[in-house]
Amino acid sequence: MTGTLAPAKQLTAADRCDRCGAQAYIRATLPVGGELLFCAHHGRQHVAVLRDKGAIIQDESARLSDTSAPAGNDER
Repeated sequence: MTGTLAPAKQLTAADRCDRCGAQAYIRATLPVGGELLFCAHHGRQHVAVLRDKGAIIQDESARLSDTSAPAGNDER
């Protein structure tokens, strides 16, 4: 059976780091299924190894330095 990955939805303030509980900005979708969420700090620590193991990485940490856009209603 073949399939395509649906586009990952944008991470919101409700998505929390699996390591420390801070807001998640990085999602690692594992090749065996499932996903891990990381804050920017823990994402930087783990993303290289996860990518080498075949994980698909969605990195939204650039939003931390983007001050031009107001927070969405779901992030307030």
